[in-house]
Amino acid sequence: MTKISDLYNRTFKTLRISLINTCNLACTYCVSEEEGRIKKESKINIQKSKIKNHLELGQIIKQLHSILNLETIRLTGGEPTLYKDIVPFIEALQPMGVPIKLTTNGYLLKNLLEKLPDNALDSINISLDALDEDVFFQISKRRNLYKILEAIDLALAKNIHIKLNCVVIKGMNDQQILPLLEYAGKRNITIRFLELMRMGHYHNANFENDFFSETDILNLIKQKYSIYKLERQKSATANHWLTDSGYKFGIIANETEPFCHDCNRLRLDSYGNIYGCLSANSPISVSETTDLTEALTQALKQKQPVKFTGSALSMLEIGG
Repeated sequence: MTKISDLYNRTFKTLRISLINTCNLACTYCVSEEEGRIKKESKINIQKSKIKNHLELGQIIKQLHSILNLETIRLTGGEPTLYKDIVPFIEALQPMGVPIKLTTNGYLLKNLLEKLPDNALDSINISLDALDEDVFFQISKRRNLYKILEAIDLALAKNIHIKLNCVVIKGMNDQQILPLLEYAGKRNITIRFLELMRMGHYHNANFENDFFSETDILNLIKQKYSIYKLERQKSATANHWLTDSGYKFGIIANETEPFCHDCNRLRLDSYGNIYGCLSANSPISVSETTDLTEALTQALKQKQPVKFTGSALSMLEIGG
């Protein structure tokens, strides 16, 4: 097996697959008010040799696995539950023996869980940016928060390991941090609070006005709880803490405490392009390449040595 690594001894062990570049929510950290729609034309020149079906996509993943010996496959989007062949696709991946994880906004998750066989997913990350219906609407431009909460309850009933993700926007949902921490903690769920990222419409504008840092998050939590920091796991995106009530939470501080130095993630978009870093504005086609090892080597060179710098690409296009 070819060893692909860089000067920092980084390689690819986690593959994040953006199954689809559309979403059924219009969250403010992904879609600007000016755009006013869920799907938009990319600001980056992306090779759009769209993968024909889930079987073709599965073959690309198997080829990547044969070179990288992947440890995790994560299905993202856009919103992956909108991908019409997601159930047969997951079933086709299972024989590889690689843990399959899902990142979703949870809106259609209940329906998916009712269709999937038991133990099809190793874990699920669910976005939950607010518990207050009005705040949820302000962020997502959608109602019916109960759909996500019902999906969380069903996942727990099926003994699926879940984590909750909350992107914190100053003045919008920062006051939801404590309610969300307590909601998760009482259910023995780890919640991660995410710093806003310089992606898409936040790449060059309005970022500082809406940014709520790791320090801000910790200071708010410490108003009510004593906390202590846990040891960071290698290649982890989050630092974790435990409260004196036993609630575990993490913070993905991509801006103030980046984790580029040991990042092991590779991204594959819905057009068959790979990216070695979210900061990379140069997609590399693997659906048409004759030298996959060279394509992966080029993708690894895209990784930032120290700090994430952002991208004009939206998370809709490159995946979470």
